[in-house]
Amino acid sequence: MSHDPVATEKGGRHHIDAFLEMLSAERGAARNTLDAYARDLKDFATFLAARNRDVAEARTLDVRDYLESLSAQGLSASTAARRLSAIRQFHGFLYADGIRPDDPCGAIEGPRRARPLPKTLTVEEVDALLRAARLAEDGRSHEEAVRAYKRARLVCLMEVLYATGLRVSELVGLPLSAAKGDSRFLSVSGKGGRERLVPLSEAARLAIDEYLPLRVLRLGDSVSPWLFPSRGRQGHLTRHRFAQLLKDLAIAAKLDPNRVSPHTLRHAFASHLLANGADLRAVQQMLGHADISTTQIYTHVLDGRLKQLVEEHHPLAKKETGS
Repeated sequence: MSHDPVATEKGGRHHIDAFLEMLSAERGAARNTLDAYARDLKDFATFLAARNRDVAEARTLDVRDYLESLSAQGLSASTAARRLSAIRQFHGFLYADGIRPDDPCGAIEGPRRARPLPKTLTVEEVDALLRAARLAEDGRSHEEAVRAYKRARLVCLMEVLYATGLRVSELVGLPLSAAKGDSRFLSVSGKGGRERLVPLSEAARLAIDEYLPLRVLRLGDSVSPWLFPSRGRQGHLTRHRFAQLLKDLAIAAKLDPNRVSPHTLRHAFASHLLANGADLRAVQQMLGHADISTTQIYTHVLDGRLKQLVEEHHPLAKKETGS
């Protein structure tokens, strides 16, 4: 005996309504949240109705087929994951209330969301930013000494950031003591208070050496424990102010300011190191990542480099190119 799909869909609505009432009464779900759940479950109910099945009678195969249909429609993995979450919670509710004896979503794995590649800059773009920093002028400052200090500070910030890949909070919060001692390394206190030593490039060491005397002249008798002091409440240059300076540099370097941020320079540091043969573990340590899996987002760079190495050096690749 066949069922009317419309009647089947309508028959399951009272289960959905009961679920939404529970979300509202017991979990205090907002109206927008309830509307989103209602839309997602209605779409699933319509899919099941075409199979002459009530939404409360869904089988594991039905859920899998529904997810495949979403993919076939070209919907994103994030959309499919959101709808699966609604279906999971709905059937968890039905199971908990004894409306059905099992949960068809128990063996379902959610669609994998592709992790977005980090936004980064080319070596040429970073070079343009560094050149712009060396030529930077602060139009608000009339004294040459002040302009020289601010220019040296900006160059130092840029060179240290690109040489170390520090988080912006680590960069602006560097203590003065971090730049003293062995000039080949910078001592950094990262997340969770973890200390690490980060090697400095020759350009970064020179930038620090040029900046420190001007810092002393600028501060006079004032003593500050910060490498990049400021008159603000924190006592050092803020993340927000440095981001503004970076946007100004991007404009001066004729780059899109929306593509340039402290974090894109951190990504550039890691990507350029890996592209030039650095070990992933070494990059992990320099970035201060507790887990190698966080650093593995950069493996797309390694993939491209390995492909290039094979094309340039593998004898079979050379034969194919020459044929």
